[in-house]
Amino acid sequence: QVKLVESGGGSVQAGDSLRLSCAVSGRTILSTTMGWFRQAQGNERAFVAARQWSGRITNYAEAVKGRFTISSDITSNTFYLQMDSLKPEDTAVYYCAVKRTGFSTSVDAYDYWGQGTQVTVST
Repeated sequence: QVKLVESGGGSVQAGDSLRLSCAVSGRTILSTTMGWFRQAQGNERAFVAARQWSGRITNYAEAVKGRFTISSDITSNTFYLQMDSLKPEDTAVYYCAVKRTGFSTSVDAYDYWGQGTQVTVST
């Protein structure tokens, strides 16, 4: 069983930065994919970024390219989402997720989910 615990959300102003963390307990392998998704009020959960533990494949949603960076620390089984130049439209609940094997950006493909953390960006 894999358990994910998120941290790092908060309220910031436009242009600020935040870093979200997701601690993973349980077995992961190099082909495991870690992902970040977000859900704004009234919207469906949407893909933000994903990366294989091996680092071979990384993908970002167009809306965050150049501003967000997904990374990982295999030694501590933790992955991160560095969010820079935040905009009000980035306001959402952010979820980390793990897909046991293979790479995907689809919400439905992920096997395990964190509890979600609120990110609020004001003007």
